[in-house]
Amino acid sequence: MADLFVALIHYPVLDRNGRTITSMITSLDLHDIARSARTYDVRAFYVIHPLAEQRDFAVKVINHWRFDHGRLFDSRRREALDLIEVVANLDDAAAAAQTLSGAAPRLAYTSARAQNGIDFATLRAQLNLEAAAPVMLMLGTGFGLAPPMRDRADLILAPINGPGAYNHLSVRAAAAIMLDRLRGR
Repeated sequence: MADLFVALIHYPVLDRNGRTITSMITSLDLHDIARSARTYDVRAFYVIHPLAEQRDFAVKVINHWRFDHGRLFDSRRREALDLIEVVANLDDAAAAAQTLSGAAPRLAYTSARAQNGIDFATLRAQLNLEAAAPVMLMLGTGFGLAPPMRDRADLILAPINGPGAYNHLSVRAAAAIMLDRLRGR
């Protein structure tokens, strides 16, 4: 089975008006995505932010649960947060994943607006092949990944769709659904 990685990207992402911005890291995203990643055997969860202050914030939140009072309060949360590596950019995340996996990960672009993407069943089958390349899910914060991130991708994953036209899941909910579709029993 191929290694699966998650990258939570905070730049470049879009705001509600389609402008490219840098979004802020939230502790909810760190906790919830890490717990989903741990549940579905993700190899590593990369939190990507270009600003050192935001990376420092993420490390403080994570370290509270790894080393401080949080460690004693809930060791299972620590186990999940141990998957997180905070990095400055996608290149750093891909290099770290390649070091862990021994092969460069294929970058999988995710979006609620993606067109003509690979479906989850196909990617799941590819991940289950013996000699499959690792895959890194690129998750956008704000209102999704900016167009340059799509250009970096090796594959585009089909969007998650409900029965109606409304489609604006939180990144935490989308990550959990994607991981279940790719690795769930």
